[in-house]
Order: sequence, then C-alpha cells, then structure tokens
Amino acid sequence: MPASPEPIREIGGLGPADLSDAILTSTQPLVLRGLAASWPMVRAAREGDRAGLDYLRQHYQDATVGAMLGGAEAGGRFFYNDRVDGFNFQPVHAKLSGVLEEIENKLALDPAPTIYVGSTTIDTCLPGFRQQNDLDLGQRDALASIWIGNRTRIAAHYDLPDNVAVVAAGRRRFTLFPPEQLPNLYVGPIDFTPAGQAISLVDFHQPDFDKFPKFAEALRHAQSAELEAGDAIFIPSMWWHHIEALSPFNVLVNYWWRQSPDYMDTPTNALMAAFLTMRDLPLEQRKAWQEIFRHYIFEADTETAAHIPAHARGVLSPLTADGARALRGHLLKKLNR
Repeated sequence: MPASPEPIREIGGLGPADLSDAILTSTQPLVLRGLAASWPMVRAAREGDRAGLDYLRQHYQDATVGAMLGGAEAGGRFFYNDRVDGFNFQPVHAKLSGVLEEIENKLALDPAPTIYVGSTTIDTCLPGFRQQNDLDLGQRDALASIWIGNRTRIAAHYDLPDNVAVVAAGRRRFTLFPPEQLPNLYVGPIDFTPAGQAISLVDFHQPDFDKFPKFAEALRHAQSAELEAGDAIFIPSMWWHHIEALSPFNVLVNYWWRQSPDYMDTPTNALMAAFLTMRDLPLEQRKAWQEIFRHYIFEADTETAAHIPAHARGVLSPLTADGARALRGHLLKKLNR
C-alpha cells in the first residue's frame, strides 16, 4: 500500500506582524497556525459562508475578473480533456459580484458546478481589503493575490517565487513534494497548461498506480496539512503543491516574492531555450554540455573565473541590472536571426 504523506511542520502563536526571516527563507514548508486569525475577513468567514461573502462585497467596486467554470461531473478538478488537447473547464470574464452570487446560489449543492477565480491582484479587484487584512513581510516586494471559489482541486505544480498562502475562508488541504520528486509526478505538457504552470497528470483522489507506478515513491516523500480559516502555509520556491478547497465557499490570500533581483529573467526561459538548442543533441554532446553547465552555472563559485582579469570576465562577472539588459539584448539578436 502506498505511503501516506507526513504532516508538515507546524508553528503556532504568530500574528500577521511576526513573520521572521528564518520563516520566510525556509527551504522546508511550514504551517503557520492561526497566523491571520485576527483578520476581519477570517472572523466573518467563521460566522458562516454568507457572512464571508458579504464581507467581500463590502470591498467590491465593479471589478471584472477572470474565472474558470467546470461541470459538476469533474468533481472540482481543473484539468485537461481526455485527449490532452484542451481542458475540462471554460474560462470566462465576469463581474466579481456575479461570481460571488453564483457561489452563494450553489452553497447547498454537492457536487456543484465548479467556480474558481484564481490569482487575481487584490488591490485591483477588492480595493481597501488589504488595509484590514494583510501580512507584514518586511522589505519584500510581494505580489498579493486572492483566490475565490467553491470546492476545487488544483493539480500539483511548482512556482518559482516563495509563497505564503493564508486560508481566509473555508478549509484547504495542501499536499507538497520536494523538487527532486519531479520524475515521480508524471508531469504533463510544459508549453500547454491549464493555468500557466506544468501540472502532474495524476488524479490524487484516484491515483492509477498501473499507469503511474512511480507516484507511489513520490508519496513516500510527500508532506500534507489541512488548514482552517486563519491558518497559513509557507511554500518554498520550486516545491510541488496540490491544493484542494474542501468547503462550499473558500478564499485564499497569497503573497509571492522572489529572493533574486527583478532584472533576472525566469529560469523557465533557459529551459525552453535548452529544448531548442540542446535536448536533441547526440548523447555525448549533451553530456559535454551538462559538464559546462555544472562548471559555469550549478557549481560556479569565486574560483570559476578567478584566472581571468576582472575587467575581461564579461558574462562571467556577477550579474547586474546593466549586465542583464545587455545580455538580454544579445540573446534577442541571436534568437531573431
């Protein structure tokens, strides 16, 4: 029988202003119990689903949002169609007030057609919300987003930024895997995805171990937690995470930030360029490039270019904003040949 996920380490007794650098730079996931228990949004949601919906309406000012609609037969799972050439949901643009009304009208249905507003900038769609419901992340320039819906399942995926996610209404189950479990998660297409990130093709509710046998090994390394309104979770950069919203009304508020400077591009660009330039080379050539990347990128240190005069090191020098701009221009010229 496959192993059950281990519980995620928990820290309690913290408030919105108590997030230390040790927490926000952790390389392991952390559950932060009760972190946002003082938020007015959380207190309203604990009174009931309609009270939580009404609280959101207090901040609504005619915003239009992107939403995803799925049929009840999908069981809340936003995914591909059977041929993996399309999706099992319909993307729409709608007034947020209409989305909230649709959620409220379906509170008593189980299963219900799925409604999901994902990764929407809070200050755009709910101005004033963060004046009453926010976290202190110090000097980090975080993007604060809100996720609103009913019972949904978001397939396992990774994000480049570090992430603090607060359950502001309802309940959610998080299942996390360290980055090295990639080979055991059976990830789908990289350049054709439901919401921008490549996802695991495994149905976590009904895993097919005949089709996906290595997923049993992934479960041996999994960590999981169920969070109530007011609880939060820290998800380190590049950790795979599967998220289930377990209540008929759910709100998640999350904060994303990178530990690298803004002028650095996403490493995904390097991956896509590698498909273009290296993946289909002969094996021995790929091994040679693997050694080059190990030397110049993955194990680079102060000795890598120490034998070259500092003024002549070019791209081997530490990256700066001006250097990034020049390198980006050079690459664009090469790619647009």
